[in-house]
This record gives sequence, C-alpha cells and structure tokens, in this order.
Amino acid sequence: MSGQSITDRITAAQHSVTGSALAKAVCKATTHEMMGPKKKHLDYLIQCTNEMNVNIPQLADTLFERTANGSWVVVFKALITTHHLMMYGNERFIQYLASRNTLFNLNNFLDKGAMQGYDMSTFIRRYSRYLNEKALSYRLVAVDFTKMKRGIDGVMRTMATEKLLKTLPIIQNQLDALLDFDANPNELTNGVINTGFMLLFKDSIRLFAAYNEGVINLLEKYFDMKKNQCKEALDIYRKFLARMTKLAEFLKVAEQVGIDQGDIPDLTQAPSSLLEALEQHLASLEGKKTKELSAASRASTLSSAVSSLATTGLSFSKMDEKERQLALEEEQARLQALKEQRLREISVVSSSTPGSTSPSTLSGKSVNATSAVDLFSTPAPTTNSMPNLTSDLFDLQPAFVPTVQSTPAIATSTNSTWGGPFSSSNGVSSPPHLDIFDMQPVEEVVKSTPAYSTASFPSKPTMGLVSGKSSF
Repeated sequence: MSGQSITDRITAAQHSVTGSALAKAVCKATTHEMMGPKKKHLDYLIQCTNEMNVNIPQLADTLFERTANGSWVVVFKALITTHHLMMYGNERFIQYLASRNTLFNLNNFLDKGAMQGYDMSTFIRRYSRYLNEKALSYRLVAVDFTKMKRGIDGVMRTMATEKLLKTLPIIQNQLDALLDFDANPNELTNGVINTGFMLLFKDSIRLFAAYNEGVINLLEKYFDMKKNQCKEALDIYRKFLARMTKLAEFLKVAEQVGIDQGDIPDLTQAPSSLLEALEQHLASLEGKKTKELSAASRASTLSSAVSSLATTGLSFSKMDEKERQLALEEEQARLQALKEQRLREISVVSSSTPGSTSPSTLSGKSVNATSAVDLFSTPAPTTNSMPNLTSDLFDLQPAFVPTVQSTPAIATSTNSTWGGPFSSSNGVSSPPHLDIFDMQPVEEVVKSTPAYSTASFPSKPTMGLVSGKSSF
C-alpha cells in the first residue's frame, strides 16, 4: 500500500468543493499512505488551533470520524494527529477533549483486511487508551503534566502535601497507560507506528520528569507527615521505583530503533537505604518495635536520595533544552526560506516589467494631480490604446467641430478638461465665424464673454463630454 488511495483523493476533492479547508487538511493528514502524517498538514492544523475563528469541536469531531475507518493506517494516523495537536497545538484543543465524556472507543478495533492489520490493531487499541488517559488527567487537574513548569520552583516541587498525594497517582496512571504500549523493536516496522512511538517517547520523558519532581517533594515532606499520609507516600514511592524500571526498558527499545543515545536521559535510582528508612519511620508511627535511625543518619540518607533523583531530573531538563533548540533552529530555517522566496518573487516581478514601476511599489504619495489630469488628455497613438474619447462626440457631426485659431482668450492648457476639443492641435478645419452653442459670430462672443474657466461648467456635463456618453 503506497501513495494516496482513490478514496483519499475523492474525499479531499469533496472537502474542496464544500470549502472546508479544515476537513481537507485532516483528510490529507490521515491518508492510506504507509507513512506518518506529513509535517505541512500537521503544521496547518496546529495553526488552526491558534485561530480564534476555528471551530475546535469540529476539528476534533473530524478526527474522531476518521477513527471510524476500517483501515488501520487511517485510524492510526488519526490518533497520531490527535496526539500531535495535544502536544503542540493550542491548549484549547486538549481542553475540549477533556470536556468530553468519551473520546476514542477502539477497544474492539480489528483490521482483518490487511496483512499487518492484526498486529497494528493491537497497538491502536493501546494507543487510544493512552490518549484517553491523557485527556482524563487534564480533566482531573486542569494541567498537562508534559507542559508544566519544572525545576526547584516548579509546580510539582512546590505543591502542598494534600494535593501532592492526590496528583502523583494521576501521573502514575497516565504513565502506566503510556508504558502499556509495550512495543519491541521487531514490531516497529513501518513509518506509521514509528511516528506514534516517537510521540510516546517524548511524552514519557516529560511525564516522568514531572513524576520525578513530585517524588522529590514527597520525600522532603515525608518525615513531617501524619501516619496515614506516610502510608500513602510509601506506597507511591514503591510504585515509583517499579515504574522507573519499566521506563528504563522502554528507553532501551527507543535506543534500538534508532533514537540517538544522547537523546535518552539517564535514570539514577535512589539508594535502597532510603526505602528502609521510610519503612522504619512508618513502623515507628504505627507503634511497632523497630530500629530507630538517628536524625543525622536519616538526614544523610534523605539527602543522598534527593541528590540522585535530582540528577535524573537534570538529565530530563537537558533533553527539553535540546528539543527547544532544535525547534528554534527549524523556525529560523523556515523564516529564512520564506524570506528568500519573497526576494525571488520581487526579482521576477522586476525583471518582467523593465523600464516601468510595479504597481505594488507605488505609494499613495506618488499619485499627484498631474497624473490624474493626464487621464483625460489625448493619448499617444499605440496599437493597444483606447480610442480618443474626447473627439468621438464631435466625429459624429464633423461640420459642427470648430477650431478657432483667432481667439487667444480660450484656454488651451493641458490642465483644462476642455483643452482637447478646442485646441488648434486637433487639425480639424471649420467655418471661421461659427459657434456651436448659439451660432453667433465668434468675435462678438469673445468681446462679450470673459475667458473660459473650468470652474464655470458643472461637473456632470463635463464628465459626459469626456467619457463620450450622453448624460441622458
């Protein structure tokens, strides 16, 4: 299966006819091609999530509709597109997904029509469960764990005890759903599942970084907690150690499928002595007889554990910084490409019109009164020029077109709209003592009439005479 199918082309054409560019982009991103969604389509959809006039529910519903397709390729790419928008799109998108009661209902999905359908359907079911869990986590805490602020003054490091004990299990559930994807290198055999695995890889790093910082905060507060809180915190820490081991296996798969080893963070576990110290402290709170650690020994063990986990957190931070730098370089390259394209367009326009000025380069200040008057003057004869509209009216009756050569009082300036027909340059001869207005001798009219002015004539007849059309 390679290239867009006939169904893909027909669906895209239908959306083109209906004018739905959003639906067309979703269709283009989720074709039957055995490859991940193309970057240009994903970038367009990301931009759509940032536009306030774009209907986010319509975008999400269109993606849900694509998951109803029978082809595992289309369904997998719809999940990948949704995941990509949750990661890089506007927060409005994941907010809408979190507000829905149900998202992807693909627990029974199975594509029997393709050779890889059985294997890939398994990963589709697991992938959809993770996306559902990611949206549920946002609904519960109103924040995306993969995007929250991290560091000493980050969200998880400064969270209060009660809220921390409720938040960490939510992170743990989301991480469990991610690690349940459980793909080995032999199953990552095509561009579609590889694209989905890369998104899961990036989420795992950011999600575990938040998890790690929450556990550091938990350990720092542990010896000041009440008995019930200590019991919950100890259970959370034990599960954290198990998830760290499982994540290490996940990262080994990532390394085997081509992800650079420098992009994979180091996981440094806390010393086992910490777990013993935590268990002994809880036992002492419950009244059990146990060996009580000195305050100095307990502080040393805790400091060593926090330092180890902080090293892991620092490794995750370096990964984030590297990704941000790559994104910045891609953005700069894109802007440079746009700049070069614009310069080429300007060069083409300039070379296609030699000796003339492009209309796009003219400013409003360059249009002066002289240029406006030139529109009404007699144009130079050219093969493609319009006919001389100022003389067409008189050409109908040539006997009544006078050329008065003995009357200097009549203005013949090029700035006058009446200069064309009455100037001596039009070369039309007529009886010398004839006036077309009242048929009186011209000498008498000149003696009794002051010099003509353009202001003495109303604008409507003037426009009618210039345009060659009757005002009636």
